[in-house]
Amino acid sequence: MSSGARRVLVTGATGFVGTHAIPALRARGFEIHALGRARPEASTVAFHPVDLLDAGAVRAAVQAVRASHLLHLAWYAEPGLYWRAAANLDWVAASLALVRAFREAGGGRAVVAGTCAEYAWGPERLSEDAPCVPATLYGAAKDGTRRILAAYAGETGLSLAWGRLFFLYGPGERPGRLVGDAIRALASGARFATSPGHQRRDFSHVADAAGAFAALVESDVAGPVNVGSGAAVPVRAILERIGALTGRPDLIDFGARPLPASEPAGIEAAVTRLRDAVGFRPRYDLDAGLRQTFAALGPKP
Repeated sequence: MSSGARRVLVTGATGFVGTHAIPALRARGFEIHALGRARPEASTVAFHPVDLLDAGAVRAAVQAVRASHLLHLAWYAEPGLYWRAAANLDWVAASLALVRAFREAGGGRAVVAGTCAEYAWGPERLSEDAPCVPATLYGAAKDGTRRILAAYAGETGLSLAWGRLFFLYGPGERPGRLVGDAIRALASGARFATSPGHQRRDFSHVADAAGAFAALVESDVAGPVNVGSGAAVPVRAILERIGALTGRPDLIDFGARPLPASEPAGIEAAVTRLRDAVGFRPRYDLDAGLRQTFAALGPKP
């Protein structure tokens, strides 16, 4: 491939979203190069082993690949810990160094994963121009990274998009996530303690989120873009569906855990930009996505 045309450099390629982003990018005709510590399973991906927190090693690898596109998904993401972890500061620095190295190596289009935690959560559907007043260190780190990279892109002519992820479920979930934990518990006959579940959340199947990022990479849409379903549903309704799939709704203990007072009643994405500007349509509705996830995570015959 000459001059790095249609060559994408991916971080977080073995992560929850990244694993699904690889086939989505390949389907769009990209030559894929993964940067990180762990080798992706896909044999079609060129792997470059590097510690993403080592700015010098990252710069050397990026200069060697000379990709035209960048999809930066990697971040510290230990369930339950990432909201307040000081490691978020390390990833701010790593992300800035990565994007700078990519641009200085001739890269033209970068897409970086953000989060709905950048927003000031409230009762209204969240559009990309909603106020960003993050309530956590994680949200503040992502928001700060976006602001700096947006200014850098403006100074250097880099095409930059920022995909704000909402809530995810699907095959490959690590323990500590709602849907996977509920499926594994109920399928094994264990009780599942949860809040009353009236809070509404915007959940997307991880393959749809990955597909949205692949579409965003290929597009020329700049700035923040929500990556969500656009339809928040009560957590209770999600767990009731899982109870039906597993045949053990009796094992769900609604109200056994209190919902923190800081939790908003609803978090829902406005997805007009994703749908109309990027042109992305999801494959899964909630019922189909939960059935597919149960088939992947539930008991095997």
